[in-house]
Amino acid sequence: MMMLPFIGFGQKKENGKIYIEHPAINVVDAFTKAYVDGDTTAMSKMMTSDFKAQNPLTMSSLDDGSSKSEFLRSALFFHDNLDYFSLKTIKGTYPDAFEYAKNPTDNNAVTVDTWDELKGVHKKTGVKADMFLHRSFVLTKDNKIRRLVSYRNPEFNAKVGTASVVRTNGTIYSEHENINKLRLMMAAAEHGDWNKYYGFYDKDATFFDINDMEAKSHDLEAEKASDKAILENFEIVNFEQTGYPDFMKYEMQSDGGTLYSWWNLHFRRKSDKKMIKVPMHYDMVVSKEGKIVSCISYYNAALLK
Repeated sequence: MMMLPFIGFGQKKENGKIYIEHPAINVVDAFTKAYVDGDTTAMSKMMTSDFKAQNPLTMSSLDDGSSKSEFLRSALFFHDNLDYFSLKTIKGTYPDAFEYAKNPTDNNAVTVDTWDELKGVHKKTGVKADMFLHRSFVLTKDNKIRRLVSYRNPEFNAKVGTASVVRTNGTIYSEHENINKLRLMMAAAEHGDWNKYYGFYDKDATFFDINDMEAKSHDLEAEKASDKAILENFEIVNFEQTGYPDFMKYEMQSDGGTLYSWWNLHFRRKSDKKMIKVPMHYDMVVSKEGKIVSCISYYNAALLK
């Protein structure tokens, strides 16, 4: 046991040097510029004939990676399909060049690691690319790129693929049991039947106010306190439905659905008897049991001052 500290801290062995400035870094910078510019001719001149590209996040252990010709064909994807395409070093990071004393591929090889940010907007679908990626280049002793390992999240490509086809996402209802419940709930509030009104909410419901979206959501008890504060200064005159509510049953929503509704809430201010109209939009998520589990209120809070 007394030997353990020496075992843990006594064994160190260098395996080369790390450089913040190196000719290989200059090659990687030039390669990146050519990549953004879509200059495959310039890129080709910086690559070896046996070049391989890999993305460990999407390939299997049996995949040998993309060849030079395959990589160059795919290299134009972002240049050709993105507006505002850029590939820059993440702020606060910088490339490193590693000259390993022991390197399984080439004793004189240099590895350059970069941490990058890829941005752009897909020209056809408007899908936004805003992703971090890590690239590891292996260069030969004459500064030719032999291998590129790029750790890039495939989510952007998947979103572009999904957005490139027309598809539905559920059903819109102009009449539905949950719409009936909404009208009953608003009528209960209009007539001061608050026990019935709050009964339409799930006990763990969360509430968001567009006038204070920087704050965290609040719970049902806090919502009750907020309503009580308003009623200390205002009398309810009428809750007027405008347009019609929509109940959206989304395919991509696990259960329940979403209620969208628009109202004019008419109040009388107690201090001077002035009539106040407050346009209101509610975005309510309803559970499969028919209870409101989330509510976002969109209105001008200055009207209730």
